Amino acid sequence: MASNLWSEDQFSCSLCLELLNDPVAIPCGHSYCMGCIKICWDQTDHTGVYSCPQCRETFTPRPVLRRNTMLAEVVEKLKKTVLNPPPAQSYAGLGDVPCDFCTGRKFKAVKSCLTCLASYCETHVMSHSEVTTLKRHKLINAIGDLEQKLCDEHQRVLEVFCRTDQACICWLCTQNKHKSHDTVSAEAERSVKQVRLEETQTEIQQRIQERLKDVEELKQAVGSLKRSACIEIKESEKIFTELIRYIEKIHTEVIELIGANEKAAVNQAEGRMKKLEQEIAELRRRNAELKQLSETEDHIHFLQNFQSLCAPPEAGDLPSVTVNTDISFEAVRKAVSELKDHIEDFCKGELVKITTTVNEVAVYSLQAPEPRNRAEFLQYSCQLTLDPNTVHRNLCLSEGNRKVTWRRETQRYTDHPERFDSWPQGLCREGLSGTCCYWEIEWSGGWPDIGLTYKGISRKGGDRSCRLGFNDKSWSLSCSDSSYTARHNNNETAITAPHSPRIGVYLDFNAGTLSFYGVSDTMTLLHRFQTTFTEPLYPGFRLWVYDSTVTICQLN
Repeated sequence: MASNLWSEDQFSCSLCLELLNDPVAIPCGHSYCMGCIKICWDQTDHTGVYSCPQCRETFTPRPVLRRNTMLAEVVEKLKKTVLNPPPAQSYAGLGDVPCDFCTGRKFKAVKSCLTCLASYCETHVMSHSEVTTLKRHKLINAIGDLEQKLCDEHQRVLEVFCRTDQACICWLCTQNKHKSHDTVSAEAERSVKQVRLEETQTEIQQRIQERLKDVEELKQAVGSLKRSACIEIKESEKIFTELIRYIEKIHTEVIELIGANEKAAVNQAEGRMKKLEQEIAELRRRNAELKQLSETEDHIHFLQNFQSLCAPPEAGDLPSVTVNTDISFEAVRKAVSELKDHIEDFCKGELVKITTTVNEVAVYSLQAPEPRNRAEFLQYSCQLTLDPNTVHRNLCLSEGNRKVTWRRETQRYTDHPERFDSWPQGLCREGLSGTCCYWEIEWSGGWPDIGLTYKGISRKGGDRSCRLGFNDKSWSLSCSDSSYTARHNNNETAITAPHSPRIGVYLDFNAGTLSFYGVSDTMTLLHRFQTTFTEPLYPGFRLWVYDSTVTICQLN
């Protein structure tokens, strides 16, 4: 009797077209799955206006959703008495793999056969355990797009991975086109790449924890800033009350200054927190995708999606964060008290001091993140050329003034005040300042000095005021086959590191860092200078051995 009164369509959600799940009735009377209407309204949160997908009636504010218990009971009874699907089976929904052998409305597949290239529900998969010839077939948890598991050329199942071509192939491919290639089973290659996947997951998880820590520290700093600002505003008001006859205008300016800096600092920090939370959400999404890929039993699916999902996470464009946890406006109170004692004679001077002190209060400080691999360093690559007016007369330029060689023969250079006349040195044309720069140097023949200097370095004579690294105007790295020496202002640091014929130089002018790296498959930090640069820096070189060369590499 119930089947005559009830139909499935009467109790279906108009959004997902499935039977109502956790049904809710909104104010206009229409019913939906709680999850469906929530997703629908989440998409219009930014407008503040919510509407019924059927009748378009609008509601403001967003209605509170509560489960309709009576309707839920009716739906459950409908499932049992009318639809009565087979036990432990459910119909295929959005995102599910449907059974290839069900007619009409299809049940959700539980297994896929890599031999049959078909997917089966619990009922139809039973033949694979009952029929002798089917028992030898390989079953895996249900997956879609089984056609992608076939070789386009031979229409056979992909079971082998070619490391030479980084492609999934079938066994017939190993006998012809890939005969001499390095091939392994898909399972073996999966085990190798699984390790890399887990390393990427670990890195992402560490990044999530770091960003969560940054968010928490910023929240605490903002709270401290607000409390301190509130206290100091009240204290300042007490002091300014006694001085109201003299500093009515100044009083207002100081209060507005503190409030404006508090608001600016809070807005800046909250904007930063929002970006951090967005990055965390993206990292979590990425981690979820990697987890899903890691758990799949389908090696081919794993290998086909590995390259796109397992690329190292980008560094992100947010600079690193140093949170100021010791926020206080006590210096402001002290400055205001001093202003009280000297208001008539020093009003203008003391106001400048107050303004400076308030502006120094910050929730966090920013600095550009240090590159972590050669690809990131290359983002800062710059083009350099040697200046013929600076090179010593025994240095021969070539390859568009990017290569310099020490020759016994004197070169025919014209006289110039910027030319080094004693030390076999030369400088580049380009002055570097105010940004991050990276370049690479190849050397051969023995013991070059690679460095940077202010333009004011001495050029004439043979004393240390002219030599790269031997004065306060220059920094250098001396290279040999087995060791290195870093120099500045005649101070030396001996460095033991593997021989590298290619040296990478990274300058972060604003941060005051100059770093030298040995370049190979990885970047090996040889030495880092930390200082404050006060004027543009010019890359330069010194050669010690006849026929030795230094070449500025082209990186683009």
